[in-house]
Amino acid sequence: MWDTFKCDKPLIGVVHLPPLPGSPRHELSLKEIYERALKDAEAYSTGGMDGIIIENYGDAPFYSNRVGPETVAPMVYIATRLIEKIDLPLGVNVLRNDAFAALSIAYAVGGKFVRVNVLSGAVITDQGLIESQAYKVLRFRKALGAKDVKLFADVHVKHAIRLEERPIELEAYELLNRSLADALIVTGESTGMEADINKIRKIKEKIPQSKVLAGSGVNKNNLPKYLTICDGVIIGTHLKKNGITENPVDPAKVKEFVKTKS
Repeated sequence: MWDTFKCDKPLIGVVHLPPLPGSPRHELSLKEIYERALKDAEAYSTGGMDGIIIENYGDAPFYSNRVGPETVAPMVYIATRLIEKIDLPLGVNVLRNDAFAALSIAYAVGGKFVRVNVLSGAVITDQGLIESQAYKVLRFRKALGAKDVKLFADVHVKHAIRLEERPIELEAYELLNRSLADALIVTGESTGMEADINKIRKIKEKIPQSKVLAGSGVNKNNLPKYLTICDGVIIGTHLKKNGITENPVDPAKVKEFVKTKS
């Protein structure tokens, strides 16, 4: 069983935050953004999901690494209030790759995990070149006293071109053993695209003790297939109204999706 969750194969719902203050498309008040996030989180919770993760999805175009306080402060405000209302493990992802902000937010509010898109290696993205900073991230977590906040790291991260092509199982091994990730995330090439189950299988065959989540493209039809191989899933787009990432979560879809787990 996962230390972070109360089950063996958690279903984690993504709370895609609308554009936050300071981002180009910001329009809603902070209260309105929180209320939207709360409705999504409540839909996941009452529908039977096992965890949630918030991310500043609406802030595109993203900073390549460090975000400003105008992003961190609203996320702290939202996460704090969500934890007061929702009895689920909460994770934080600060796009595009601000592990320091994510760890700080999670530690401050009682979050259980963070997602780091690039914890190992270097990739070319629409934000430019992103280089890993695992040596700083792990030392920062240690200095912060946040050892209980787990690091979930993408392997062959989406929306990116790797500078060096290596077998996914080798990259996974180094993420776990050299960059000290606690769990791995495998996705498709972009948001909503189905993760290659063969990639997950290769990692599990090479490193059977690893925790690997399918991070995109999961739906009610393919969930059983993924759960035969992986250790959980992260899902957002499929559970939104009309299957559009920016739309609110559809409570009926969540309940229907969770039913397929059993």
